[in-house]
Amino acid sequence: MKKPEAVRRHLPTSPFKAKAEAPRKHFAVGDRVTHDAYGLGRVVAVEGDTAVLVDFGSHRERIAEPYRGMFNL
Repeated sequence: MKKPEAVRRHLPTSPFKAKAEAPRKHFAVGDRVTHDAYGLGRVVAVEGDTAVLVDFGSHRERIAEPYRGMFNL
């Protein structure tokens, strides 16, 4: 059995820099995107800030947030 990972927090007195937050990715209907696993596609639907539906030509794929491997063109 594996223990859940502990959440690390930055202390203000620490000599090390705080980990920078990655900028949130935003997609809109009609955006051309590329995905590391699926290739080129076009966003056909946006489900708030939780997921997008992308048409990759041969199939459609629902990609959930944090959208790993997906980038705007």
